[in-house]
Amino acid sequence: MMTNQYCRVGTVKPITSGNHAISTLEFRYRNFIEKASDATYVNTSLGDFFARKAQGIKKILESLA
Repeated sequence: MMTNQYCRVGTVKPITSGNHAISTLEFRYRNFIEKASDATYVNTSLGDFFARKAQGIKKILESLA
């Protein structure tokens, strides 16, 4: 007889408040800004996607500050 096994693949761990959360968000913000300004993504929908993600993270950072 086989028992149910629960897999953690695809689970999401929320970013909680605090210094660790802020530093993680700042890292992600810088990463998206770099990708958005990268020459390979300039004037592409992928570059726009990275810029929108960066703006969303910036708003979250501003609300935490």
